Amino acid sequence: MIKDILTLLDLNNQTPALPVALDLAKKTSAHLTGIAPIFEPALPGYVAGPLPADIIEESRRQAEQSARDAADAFEKAAATAGITAETRLMSLATGGGTQAFTEHCRVTDLVIIGQENVDKPEIMRAALTEAALFDGSAPLLLIPYIGAEHFKPSRVMIGWDGGKTAAKAVHAALPVLEMAEQIDVVIAGNPTSVAGEPGADLAVYLARHGLKVEIKRIPGGSTSVADTMLNYISDNGVDLAVMGGYGHSRVREFILGGATRGMLEAMTVPVLMAH
Repeated sequence: MIKDILTLLDLNNQTPALPVALDLAKKTSAHLTGIAPIFEPALPGYVAGPLPADIIEESRRQAEQSARDAADAFEKAAATAGITAETRLMSLATGGGTQAFTEHCRVTDLVIIGQENVDKPEIMRAALTEAALFDGSAPLLLIPYIGAEHFKPSRVMIGWDGGKTAAKAVHAALPVLEMAEQIDVVIAGNPTSVAGEPGADLAVYLARHGLKVEIKRIPGGSTSVADTMLNYISDNGVDLAVMGGYGHSRVREFILGGATRGMLEAMTVPVLMAH
Protein backbone atom coordinates (compact mmCIF):
# COMPACT_ATOMS: atom_id res chain seq x y z
CA MET A 1 0.00 0.00 0.00
CA ILE A 2 1.37 3.40 -1.02
CA LYS A 3 0.32 6.22 1.30
CA ASP A 4 3.41 8.43 1.39
CA ILE A 5 5.43 9.50 -1.66
CA LEU A 6 8.58 11.61 -1.85
CA THR A 7 9.77 13.35 -5.01
CA LEU A 8 12.91 15.34 -5.76
CA LEU A 9 11.97 18.61 -7.40
CA ASP A 10 13.80 19.88 -10.48
CA LEU A 11 15.48 23.28 -10.47
CA ASN A 12 16.07 23.79 -14.19
CA ASN A 13 12.46 24.02 -15.39
CA GLN A 14 12.43 20.34 -16.30
CA THR A 15 9.73 18.41 -14.48
CA PRO A 16 9.68 14.83 -15.81
CA ALA A 17 8.90 13.30 -12.42
CA LEU A 18 6.25 15.75 -11.24
CA PRO A 19 3.26 14.68 -13.42
CA VAL A 20 3.85 11.03 -12.52
CA ALA A 21 4.20 11.81 -8.81
CA LEU A 22 0.99 13.85 -8.83
CA ASP A 23 -0.93 11.21 -10.78
CA LEU A 24 0.22 8.31 -8.62
CA ALA A 25 -0.48 10.22 -5.41
CA LYS A 26 -4.00 10.94 -6.64
CA LYS A 27 -4.64 7.31 -7.65
CA THR A 28 -3.41 5.95 -4.31
CA SER A 29 -4.71 8.80 -2.08
CA ALA A 30 -1.14 9.23 -0.91
CA HIS A 31 0.49 12.26 0.69
CA LEU A 32 3.14 13.76 -1.60
CA THR A 33 6.25 15.55 -0.34
CA GLY A 34 8.41 17.61 -2.67
CA ILE A 35 12.07 18.07 -1.71
CA ALA A 36 13.57 21.31 -3.05
CA PRO A 37 17.38 21.25 -2.68
CA ILE A 38 19.33 24.39 -1.89
CA PHE A 39 22.86 23.79 -3.14
CA GLU A 40 25.37 25.71 -1.04
CA PRO A 41 28.20 27.10 -3.19
CA ALA A 42 31.47 25.18 -3.10
CA LEU A 43 34.91 26.55 -3.86
CA PRO A 44 36.39 24.97 -7.01
CA GLY A 45 39.62 23.08 -6.39
CA TYR A 46 41.60 25.26 -8.80
CA VAL A 47 40.80 28.46 -6.85
CA ALA A 48 43.68 29.18 -4.48
CA GLY A 49 42.14 31.90 -2.33
CA PRO A 50 38.72 32.50 -0.77
CA LEU A 51 35.93 33.94 -2.89
CA PRO A 52 34.66 37.41 -1.98
CA ALA A 53 31.86 37.31 0.56
CA ASP A 54 29.42 39.11 -1.72
CA ILE A 55 29.87 36.50 -4.48
CA ILE A 56 29.26 33.65 -2.03
CA GLU A 57 26.20 35.38 -0.63
CA GLU A 58 24.78 36.02 -4.10
CA SER A 59 25.30 32.37 -5.03
CA ARG A 60 23.47 31.30 -1.89
CA ARG A 61 20.64 33.72 -2.60
CA GLN A 62 20.24 32.40 -6.14
CA ALA A 63 20.30 28.79 -4.92
CA GLU A 64 17.62 29.46 -2.33
CA GLN A 65 15.49 31.35 -4.85
CA SER A 66 15.68 28.46 -7.31
CA ALA A 67 14.55 26.06 -4.60
CA ARG A 68 11.68 28.31 -3.53
CA ASP A 69 10.54 28.74 -7.14
CA ALA A 70 10.48 24.96 -7.57
CA ALA A 71 8.59 24.60 -4.29
CA ASP A 72 6.01 27.21 -5.32
CA ALA A 73 5.44 25.50 -8.68
CA PHE A 74 5.06 22.16 -6.92
CA GLU A 75 2.51 23.50 -4.43
CA LYS A 76 0.42 25.04 -7.21
CA ALA A 77 0.49 21.79 -9.19
CA ALA A 78 -0.49 19.77 -6.11
CA ALA A 79 -3.38 22.12 -5.36
CA THR A 80 -4.62 21.80 -8.93
CA ALA A 81 -4.39 18.01 -8.70
CA GLY A 82 -6.37 18.04 -5.46
CA ILE A 83 -3.91 16.01 -3.39
CA THR A 84 -2.42 16.52 0.07
CA ALA A 85 1.15 17.72 -0.26
CA GLU A 86 3.98 19.60 1.39
CA THR A 87 7.38 20.97 0.40
CA ARG A 88 10.65 20.81 2.28
CA LEU A 89 13.69 22.96 1.56
CA MET A 90 16.90 20.98 1.98
CA SER A 91 20.40 22.47 2.16
CA LEU A 92 23.21 20.49 0.55
CA ALA A 93 26.84 21.37 -0.04
CA THR A 94 27.53 21.24 -3.76
CA GLY A 95 29.53 18.11 -4.42
CA GLY A 96 29.25 17.11 -0.78
CA GLY A 97 27.44 14.39 1.16
CA THR A 98 23.89 13.23 0.51
CA GLN A 99 22.85 12.18 4.01
CA ALA A 100 20.33 15.00 4.39
CA PHE A 101 18.46 13.63 1.39
CA THR A 102 18.70 9.94 2.22
CA GLU A 103 17.22 10.59 5.66
CA HIS A 104 14.04 11.71 3.90
CA CYS A 105 14.12 8.55 1.78
CA ARG A 106 13.89 6.25 4.82
CA VAL A 107 10.45 7.24 6.06
CA THR A 108 8.34 7.08 2.93
CA ASP A 109 6.77 4.38 0.77
CA LEU A 110 8.20 5.45 -2.59
CA VAL A 111 10.78 7.90 -3.93
CA ILE A 112 10.25 9.39 -7.40
CA ILE A 113 13.12 11.08 -9.25
CA GLY A 114 13.55 12.28 -12.81
CA GLN A 115 16.34 10.78 -14.90
CA GLU A 116 19.53 12.77 -15.40
CA ASN A 117 19.45 14.64 -18.71
CA VAL A 118 23.04 14.75 -19.96
CA ASP A 119 22.22 17.67 -22.26
CA LYS A 120 20.82 19.72 -19.37
CA PRO A 121 22.59 18.37 -16.28
CA GLU A 122 21.41 19.32 -12.82
CA ILE A 123 23.65 19.62 -9.77
CA MET A 124 24.20 16.28 -7.99
CA ARG A 125 21.25 14.58 -9.72
CA ALA A 126 23.18 11.34 -10.29
CA ALA A 127 24.57 11.35 -6.74
CA LEU A 128 21.14 11.88 -5.18
CA THR A 129 19.64 9.15 -7.35
CA GLU A 130 22.25 6.63 -6.23
CA ALA A 131 21.91 7.77 -2.63
CA ALA A 132 18.16 7.13 -2.70
CA LEU A 133 18.71 3.67 -4.18
CA PHE A 134 21.55 2.56 -1.92
CA ASP A 135 21.05 4.42 1.34
CA GLY A 136 17.31 4.98 1.48
CA SER A 137 14.91 2.20 2.45
CA ALA A 138 12.08 2.95 0.02
CA PRO A 139 11.93 1.73 -3.59
CA LEU A 140 12.91 4.21 -6.28
CA LEU A 141 10.75 5.10 -9.28
CA LEU A 142 12.83 6.76 -12.00
CA ILE A 143 11.10 8.77 -14.71
CA PRO A 144 12.85 9.26 -18.09
CA TYR A 145 13.76 12.87 -18.82
CA ILE A 146 11.46 12.81 -21.84
CA GLY A 147 8.70 12.72 -19.23
CA ALA A 148 5.30 11.09 -18.93
CA GLU A 149 1.94 12.81 -18.53
CA HIS A 150 0.36 10.07 -16.44
CA PHE A 151 1.28 6.96 -14.51
CA LYS A 152 -0.59 4.15 -16.22
CA PRO A 153 1.32 0.85 -15.89
CA SER A 154 -1.00 -1.25 -18.05
CA ARG A 155 1.82 -3.52 -19.23
CA VAL A 156 4.70 -4.11 -16.85
CA MET A 157 7.99 -5.85 -17.49
CA ILE A 158 9.84 -7.47 -14.58
CA GLY A 159 13.53 -8.00 -15.28
CA TRP A 160 14.12 -11.26 -13.43
CA ASP A 161 17.37 -13.03 -12.61
CA GLY A 162 16.29 -14.73 -9.39
CA GLY A 163 18.61 -12.52 -7.36
CA LYS A 164 18.03 -10.73 -4.07
CA THR A 165 17.70 -7.21 -5.50
CA ALA A 166 15.26 -8.36 -8.20
CA ALA A 167 13.14 -10.05 -5.53
CA LYS A 168 13.19 -6.89 -3.42
CA ALA A 169 12.02 -4.87 -6.42
CA VAL A 170 9.09 -7.25 -7.01
CA HIS A 171 7.99 -7.05 -3.37
CA ALA A 172 8.27 -3.25 -3.43
CA ALA A 173 6.32 -3.07 -6.70
CA LEU A 174 3.31 -5.14 -5.57
CA PRO A 175 1.02 -2.11 -5.01
CA VAL A 176 1.88 -0.90 -8.51
CA LEU A 177 1.66 -4.35 -10.11
CA GLU A 178 -1.97 -4.52 -8.95
CA MET A 179 -2.68 -1.69 -11.41
CA ALA A 180 -1.32 -3.71 -14.35
CA GLU A 181 -3.35 -5.54 -16.97
CA GLN A 182 -0.40 -7.67 -18.11
CA ILE A 183 2.89 -8.53 -16.41
CA ASP A 184 5.79 -9.99 -18.39
CA VAL A 185 8.55 -11.71 -16.44
CA VAL A 186 11.54 -11.28 -18.73
CA ILE A 187 14.62 -13.43 -18.20
CA ALA A 188 17.46 -12.14 -20.35
CA GLY A 189 20.62 -14.10 -20.98
CA ASN A 190 21.51 -17.06 -18.77
CA PRO A 191 21.26 -15.96 -15.13
CA THR A 192 23.03 -18.41 -12.85
CA SER A 193 20.82 -17.55 -9.86
CA VAL A 194 17.65 -18.91 -11.48
CA ALA A 195 17.05 -22.53 -10.52
CA GLY A 196 14.62 -24.99 -12.10
CA GLU A 197 12.19 -23.62 -14.67
CA PRO A 198 13.23 -19.95 -14.96
CA GLY A 199 10.61 -17.58 -13.60
CA ALA A 200 8.10 -20.31 -12.68
CA ASP A 201 8.32 -19.69 -8.94
CA LEU A 202 7.86 -15.95 -9.41
CA ALA A 203 4.89 -16.50 -11.74
CA VAL A 204 3.21 -18.72 -9.12
CA TYR A 205 3.88 -16.14 -6.40
CA LEU A 206 2.38 -13.30 -8.41
CA ALA A 207 -0.57 -15.44 -9.52
CA ARG A 208 -1.40 -15.98 -5.85
CA HIS A 209 -1.73 -12.22 -5.63
CA GLY A 210 -4.28 -12.37 -8.44
CA LEU A 211 -1.89 -11.03 -11.06
CA LYS A 212 -1.78 -12.16 -14.69
CA VAL A 213 1.76 -13.16 -15.60
CA GLU A 214 3.59 -14.42 -18.68
CA ILE A 215 7.19 -15.66 -18.70
CA LYS A 216 9.42 -14.49 -21.54
CA ARG A 217 12.83 -16.14 -21.88
CA ILE A 218 15.34 -14.33 -24.10
CA PRO A 219 18.56 -16.33 -24.58
CA GLY A 220 21.89 -14.56 -24.32
CA GLY A 221 23.30 -13.11 -27.51
CA SER A 222 25.53 -10.31 -28.68
CA THR A 223 23.54 -7.58 -26.88
CA SER A 224 23.83 -6.68 -23.20
CA VAL A 225 21.12 -7.45 -20.67
CA ALA A 226 20.20 -3.76 -20.54
CA ASP A 227 19.89 -3.52 -24.33
CA THR A 228 17.85 -6.73 -24.42
CA MET A 229 15.40 -5.30 -21.89
CA LEU A 230 15.28 -1.91 -23.62
CA ASN A 231 14.51 -3.63 -26.93
CA TYR A 232 11.78 -5.69 -25.28
CA ILE A 233 10.24 -2.54 -23.80
CA SER A 234 10.21 -0.85 -27.20
CA ASP A 235 8.90 -3.85 -29.14
CA ASN A 236 6.11 -4.76 -26.71
CA GLY A 237 4.64 -1.46 -25.58
CA VAL A 238 5.80 -1.81 -21.98
CA ASP A 239 4.72 1.06 -19.69
CA LEU A 240 6.84 0.28 -16.63
CA ALA A 241 9.96 -1.77 -15.91
CA VAL A 242 10.63 -3.36 -12.52
CA MET A 243 14.15 -4.52 -11.71
CA GLY A 244 16.75 -4.82 -8.99
CA GLY A 245 19.28 -2.03 -8.77
CA TYR A 246 23.00 -2.88 -8.85
CA GLY A 247 23.04 -6.61 -8.15
CA HIS A 248 26.84 -6.39 -8.25
CA SER A 249 29.02 -3.80 -6.57
CA ARG A 250 28.82 -0.26 -7.88
CA VAL A 251 32.49 -0.37 -8.84
CA ARG A 252 32.01 -3.51 -10.93
CA GLU A 253 28.89 -2.07 -12.58
CA PHE A 254 30.73 1.18 -13.37
CA ILE A 255 33.66 -0.62 -14.98
CA LEU A 256 31.79 -3.39 -16.78
CA GLY A 257 28.53 -1.63 -17.52
CA GLY A 258 25.71 -3.74 -16.12
CA ALA A 259 21.94 -3.75 -16.44
CA THR A 260 21.38 -1.03 -13.84
CA ARG A 261 23.80 1.43 -15.39
CA GLY A 262 22.50 0.70 -18.89
CA MET A 263 18.90 1.31 -17.86
CA LEU A 264 19.74 4.49 -15.96
CA GLU A 265 21.41 5.92 -19.04
CA ALA A 266 18.97 4.83 -21.76
CA MET A 267 15.59 4.27 -20.08
CA THR A 268 12.53 5.16 -22.15
CA VAL A 269 9.77 4.29 -19.65
CA PRO A 270 9.53 4.65 -15.86
CA VAL A 271 11.67 2.11 -14.00
CA LEU A 272 10.98 0.94 -10.45
CA MET A 273 14.14 -0.21 -8.70
CA ALA A 274 15.12 -1.56 -5.30
CA HIS A 275 18.48 -2.56 -3.87
